[in-house]
Amino acid sequence: MECSTVMAIVQENRTDSAPEVQEILTEFGCIISARIGLHRLKDCTEEGLILLHLCGEDSKINDLHQKLEEMERVRVKEMKID
Repeated sequence: MECSTVMAIVQENRTDSAPEVQEILTEFGCIISARIGLHRLKDCTEEGLILLHLCGEDSKINDLHQKLEEMERVRVKEMKID
């Protein structure tokens, strides 16, 4: 099993999108080895950033990426670190 993928998820309106994003992340929980959620505390912005370290088959990672990207106001980027 490869553990070289990092995924960044930006939620433009995190209070609205958080429940569905959480549902998707739970569905793919077996390939998520670490998760960090960030937002600006000063103004408690609605934009949130989630960073994931993923361990799994490329097909599963691609499925996760696609499901998240289908959501409105959610952007996804990933990179492999070899």
